Amino acid sequence: MDGREVDFLILGAGIAGCALADHLRRRDAGSVLVYDPRTPAAGASGRAAGVVTEQLWDRWDVEVTRESHRAYAELSRRWEPEAYTPNGFLRFTADPACAEALEEARERLRGWGVVTEEPSVEEVARWLPAGRFDDVRMTLYSPHDACVRPSSITSMFAEGARARGAEFEFGMPMTDLVRSGDRFELTTQARRVRARRLILAAGAWTKALAIRLGHPIPLSPYRTQAASLEPTPKAAVFPTVHDLDTDVYVRPEGAGHLLAGDGTERTECDPERFVLAGDDAFLAHLAEALERRLPGWSDASVTGAWAGVCTSTPDRHPIVGPVPGADGLYALTGFNGFGVMRAGGVARRLADVLVDALPHDEAEALLGPAWAGRYPKPLPDFDPKPGFTLEPGEHPRW
Repeated sequence: MDGREVDFLILGAGIAGCALADHLRRRDAGSVLVYDPRTPAAGASGRAAGVVTEQLWDRWDVEVTRESHRAYAELSRRWEPEAYTPNGFLRFTADPACAEALEEARERLRGWGVVTEEPSVEEVARWLPAGRFDDVRMTLYSPHDACVRPSSITSMFAEGARARGAEFEFGMPMTDLVRSGDRFELTTQARRVRARRLILAAGAWTKALAIRLGHPIPLSPYRTQAASLEPTPKAAVFPTVHDLDTDVYVRPEGAGHLLAGDGTERTECDPERFVLAGDDAFLAHLAEALERRLPGWSDASVTGAWAGVCTSTPDRHPIVGPVPGADGLYALTGFNGFGVMRAGGVARRLADVLVDALPHDEAEALLGPAWAGRYPKPLPDFDPKPGFTLEPGEHPRW
């Protein structure tokens, strides 16, 4: 069996794993191999909505997303302009209590340097002539936000990493993953790879891999759904909208189509055994939400509906950095449905930790609330929590 040794072995070829490989090779960090039994973006990255907004609830998250945003814009300008659409992001509500929370969010965001506006319902109606907004109490719009094609961005990172010397191995089932002395050893049907540093960036599969290595991480995979719709007439480019009252988002898709979805399913699911298609309850909820707020699109044809598996954490922050008690083992996971928004910026920070061998305090400060060592033992049991919310904290109302 062919065998070799590398400096960095990344498990997972989603947007986070491919971005990390690219950042490591940009730093000339050493040999990098990315392994995935599937293909790039075959998991959650390829099924993601691709919304990139700074309307978040943590300063660190805003900074990370802003860095991701710049990276995606630059990659798309160079390689695939249609993979990046600068269209802005709009939230609105008719609920008085939610309007108050939205106003509080506006003040937080402005304090972090996020450009926001409060367009009138007349302005919103001009952007979205398919909509009905007469009862809306408050709006919040960030004009510099965008939406991206996640599979394309993932491929751009992968090709950049490959051009700089990274290796990729796809489509070959894993037969074993163990710690052997001071190395991690991955065995597939084709070869054996040994690495001093192993990065778990396998999305919903990370939980099982960490348990296999004897170093569990508090993760809960959950199912989320989206659908592609074809309205008549075709839709022009419009701001991505998030209706806080129904928790449904709608963004422009290519060729005048729409992409719409809703939030987190609150039960854990097995990423090897889940329903890939969108279900009837999801499509019914989507139809009700469109009829209520965007009636001009309520009769749009459903051209596809699907599900993906995201990964939740107890406090809704990612888990990034060295895994406690496991020398050489690192995590890049737990994005709570925000993997596309965060991947570029978070991967760059983890690359800095890996390449510069930062002292503990500096590494923890750089990774902020995503620091992998923040959980006490034993690890908490928890159910998936919503990620795409207006409010911070473990129990947001919206």
